[in-house]
Amino acid sequence: MRILLVAFALLLPLPAAAVEFTLQGELKQGALLYGQTLPGAAVMLDDSTVPVAPDGRFLIGLDRDAPASVTVMAGRDGVIDARTLEIQPRDYDIQRIDGLPPEQVTPPQELLDRIAREREQLVAARLSERIAADWAGGFAWPATGRISGVYGSQRILNGEPRQPHYGVDVAVPEGTPVRAPGDGVVVLAAEDFFYQGTLVMIDHGLGLKSTLMHLSKLEVKTGDVVTKGQVVALSGKSGRVTGAHLDWRVNWLGNWIDPAQLVPPM
Repeated sequence: MRILLVAFALLLPLPAAAVEFTLQGELKQGALLYGQTLPGAAVMLDDSTVPVAPDGRFLIGLDRDAPASVTVMAGRDGVIDARTLEIQPRDYDIQRIDGLPPEQVTPPQELLDRIAREREQLVAARLSERIAADWAGGFAWPATGRISGVYGSQRILNGEPRQPHYGVDVAVPEGTPVRAPGDGVVVLAAEDFFYQGTLVMIDHGLGLKSTLMHLSKLEVKTGDVVTKGQVVALSGKSGRVTGAHLDWRVNWLGNWIDPAQLVPPM
């Protein structure tokens, strides 16, 4: 990555039209941007390399806490187009809950060790890269029902900020069919994770992945190819939840994307 940065720095910037670098999408936290550049071009987001399809298509994911500005660069054959994008902030639902028993805020060490092992599996699956454009087929809701949890919300327990909620919760009865939100390959199908319960993670290509959580039954296994609308699991209440629902999360190379902005209103 450092070598590529040096290479970019040595190039003289030319007009944007020279590399035909375009982006589509809203410049706001939690958004997914669709890019196009010349075949064979290299693309970077700040200091990170962005995977690019052979035809020049690429994605840019803006995290829940994306900074006020980011820099996207595309270059080929000694030509570079660098742009600074101004990112619109969003307001998130923040809840403060005080007076909880300590054990409800900080799990015991043996449980923390289990959570750490499971997190390693999830991170490894999320950061795997597959140069494919399954995402180009579009997305659909994996289940329909009342929205019971929104992207970006967060709780502060006894003054300690908890991890934000990075997905969209859909309240559905246990046993409801859960469908693949888009085409892709199952990179992780696992049972009995502490927080997530039974889950399916689908790789849509170029670093974009969906995770479907709190399931009761798996209908696919790791390595399966799936198509949008295919039943991949049944909903449930596994993991750390208070009731049956589906939690759908979308991640792009470590950046959490708002799933609701990928699909029409339910």
